[in-house]
Amino acid sequence: MGAATVAASSSSWSMTVVALVAAASFLAATTTAAPVPAIYVLGDSLADVGNNNHLPTILRADFPHNGIDFPGGKATGRFSNGKNSVDFLADNLGVASPPPYLALSSNANYANGVNFASGGAGVLNSTNKDQCISFDKQIDYLSSVSASLAQSLGQAQAAAHLSKSLFAVTIGSNDIIHYARSSSATATGAGDPSQQFVDALIQALTGQLQRLYDLGARKLVFLGTGPVGCCPSLRELSASKDCSAVANGVSVRYNAAAASLLGAMAARHPDMRYALFDSSAALLRFIDQPAKYGFAEARAACCGLGDMNAKIGCTPLSFYCANRTSHVFWDFYHPTETTARKLTSTAFDGSAPLIFPINIRQLSAL
Repeated sequence: MGAATVAASSSSWSMTVVALVAAASFLAATTTAAPVPAIYVLGDSLADVGNNNHLPTILRADFPHNGIDFPGGKATGRFSNGKNSVDFLADNLGVASPPPYLALSSNANYANGVNFASGGAGVLNSTNKDQCISFDKQIDYLSSVSASLAQSLGQAQAAAHLSKSLFAVTIGSNDIIHYARSSSATATGAGDPSQQFVDALIQALTGQLQRLYDLGARKLVFLGTGPVGCCPSLRELSASKDCSAVANGVSVRYNAAAASLLGAMAARHPDMRYALFDSSAALLRFIDQPAKYGFAEARAACCGLGDMNAKIGCTPLSFYCANRTSHVFWDFYHPTETTARKLTSTAFDGSAPLIFPINIRQLSAL
């Protein structure tokens, strides 16, 4: 065999290897999430990782028995026995769970992501006013972070960084809970009061999400409100301990309206992509068929006091269940770590109608 023949064979073999490697890389790219530089989180207690620790508020979770299953076994300010949905989202993306904004110094590296979420926050500024960082204020903080990134990275590089990052938003549950507990929920008269309430939420949300886009958000994960009427606190108000039909109905309408809003935004802004998670439908699966999804208790809270552990929240004096993995709810409002992990897994790798128009893995790869 001549040198030319050997060289040709070697070249052919090299090209084959390169082709195989390229094919393997393509297959891997379709099954693993692409690198996302950072996550920027806005929302309520479902996503709070400690911002409320720094506020003079009663809406805190920086005490036992919260955090009992978190690494180190200590309360961090998460309204959970362990990790929350944001932590699992970060784990799936292979990045660090972003730190609470209020815990960061003025010279912090915002390029690694920031969590602005605050327990008690709602779409409306009136929801838990002065007890949390309102959603509008969270966006104000994001504006400051965006300006800081532009100063440190340069305008073009900062914009590129933000466009590749994920923006995760979970907001609306507290507004709906307040509405369900108010006299407005049972008011009679002209028009449908619950639809009027949803319209007010969406009107505010429209401006808020547009502000996120204007600040550089191009990949948006919107975690819709869950079946809040089934949280132990609202169940406990019913003599039959049933879910609040009013609260669940508003949640379904809100999620549907948010889907329409995001679809319209994406049509106006071709460079914006989103994934909307129907938390209501996803969580109702666990509540309606707990055994099928590995749960033994889907009504009562794991940690609390009183009927269904729902009269008083999770405090150092509260009782808590021995097996947290068997409970859907940690306290009278919030899911257990196990529930958060399973929901995030569905949002990350699931499909319509629970997560649409694409899932989070697909969104991150764009």
